[in-house]
Amino acid sequence: MDINNRISEIGVVPVIKLSNPQRDAAPLAKALTEGGVPVAEVTFRAAGADEAIRIMRETCPDMLVGAGTVLTMEQVDKAIAAGAQFIVTPGFDPELVAYCCEKNIPIYPGCTTPTDYHAALKFGLKVLKFFPAEQSGGLAKIKAMSAPFPMFKVMPTGGISLKNLKEYISCPVICACGGSYMVTADLIENGKWDEIIDLCKKSVEIVKEARNG
Repeated sequence: MDINNRISEIGVVPVIKLSNPQRDAAPLAKALTEGGVPVAEVTFRAAGADEAIRIMRETCPDMLVGAGTVLTMEQVDKAIAAGAQFIVTPGFDPELVAYCCEKNIPIYPGCTTPTDYHAALKFGLKVLKFFPAEQSGGLAKIKAMSAPFPMFKVMPTGGISLKNLKEYISCPVICACGGSYMVTADLIENGKWDEIIDLCKKSVEIVKEARNG
């Protein structure tokens, strides 16, 4: 199964900022997997993101681990070296997209405008990150954008929580929702792994309910 399909099957992608990868990456990987969400987007907003990716992949080899908030080619290289299986960027950078295509690693660039979508079309991308989702017009805009661009599936991130997850994931244009509500700084810093497992399980239930109607 390819990565796009695996992400779509899970339905939610935890967006993670780890300030202490050596302490937290392994237990977090286990908690996400136990909660039924074996995927992570580890953001380069914190130092040591590559180390976190490496630890998570080693701890849970079947887990899908990618790098988020990637801004430079150097970060792409670091992420790939650490075992990242996909790259997520906050905006659409043609050079970075081309670089990831060359490296044969899936990239999900942040796209919220027709211009972004058009640019993504030229690269033959199939899945786009819609970021920041709520602040950029939310579901209404995602649906409007899918009219001229029906070839794309979308991964909205930003402002998504248990409260609006069902509404988003019910939309056929959406393959998965990114979120940090199940991996907040408080939950990670204080080692609240059981709470993370619980939030993941609730998310999985919402996805199943929405998709099975």
